Amino acid sequence: MTSTLNDKKETPKYMRATQLVKHLGIGKSTLYYYIKENKIPKGKKISERVVVFEVAEVEKALFGEELSNG
Repeated sequence: MTSTLNDKKETPKYMRATQLVKHLGIGKSTLYYYIKENKIPKGKKISERVVVFEVAEVEKALFGEELSNG
């Protein structure tokens, strides 16, 4: 069986809150609790209504290392 590009699911560099909570397996309220408690960095506001989080930064803050591939 040959491998194709579609077989690899690379984690994006940035995610919105909804994507990030699914990736981490936590609830949205937990994400905001971690931000409030300074366990993870605040997201970056890229427009008036859009905030993104750098996945590697969040993983490093929570787990001490990057878990993403790519």
